Amino acid sequence: MKVLITGGAGYIGSILTPTLLAAGHTVTVIDSFMFHQNSLADCCCYETFSVTRGDSRDERIMTELVAKADVIIPLAALVGAPLCARDAIGAQTINAGAVQLLCRLASPSQWILMPTTNSGYGIGEKGKFCTEETPMKPISLYGRTKVEAEEAVLSRDNCISFRLATVFGMSPRMRLDLLVNDFVYRAVNDRSIMIFEGHFKRNYIHIRDVVRAFVHGLANFDGMHGRPYNVGLDDANLSKLELCAEIQKQLPHLVYLEAPIGEDPDKRDYIVSNARLAATGFAPAWSLQRGIAELIKGYTILKDQIYGNV
Repeated sequence: MKVLITGGAGYIGSILTPTLLAAGHTVTVIDSFMFHQNSLADCCCYETFSVTRGDSRDERIMTELVAKADVIIPLAALVGAPLCARDAIGAQTINAGAVQLLCRLASPSQWILMPTTNSGYGIGEKGKFCTEETPMKPISLYGRTKVEAEEAVLSRDNCISFRLATVFGMSPRMRLDLLVNDFVYRAVNDRSIMIFEGHFKRNYIHIRDVVRAFVHGLANFDGMHGRPYNVGLDDANLSKLELCAEIQKQLPHLVYLEAPIGEDPDKRDYIVSNARLAATGFAPAWSLQRGIAELIKGYTILKDQIYGNV
């Protein structure tokens, strides 16, 4: 298939793009390369790969690119509540506006597979799993813009929305700000973690299982389209304190403490059911412990010492 990926050089796109190319698809990426990443350099050997340096909000560029695609995967976004708070206009126009533009430009026959965040569930009911039927109650600007984008996509029939748990794992365009990635980095380098809101629970999913979910959606689109799907690990509905205990199993030197030093702008405190996606035949391949082991190796390579003397 001919696949158009916006933000295809980002954290998820840097793994999804080569995966789709290796599977025989033709892939076009549009990305602003705002983080100066070179994560798609190894894709340039594919004759079926093309790339545009540009902005997914540019209607002139997007009209031309959308016309050539069978499938559109809008990954371009300002991800996370802190980044969106810093650039509220960008959050609204990229996270929501650019996706609404795609929905306007795409024909009814074109597929849209979209990732959103299950932080849109906000504060869950204690002991009650959030399902795809649970009302979305986003709190932060980030959560609200992603819910707006999902509403636009789900107003079409030829679509799938993946409501992603907190993603973790190594990527060529690495992000250290995601919770598991951040905690393991601190455990490796600082040997200590200071936690706030330690009993807040959320769900987790490895980045390669996110990519596998997209591949699964492409292969099973006829039976899955028109609905949202939670994507997470059933055995990883964990609090921050429980997550630290899992990390400590592989890094016994880790010391973690809880203190009232901050708060989550998304107020994420919920447990999630992933049964709908499992019923389509999808099963994650990466456990939390396997992902932690991967990150420990990765942080042997990545050392963020730009501003340090030692």
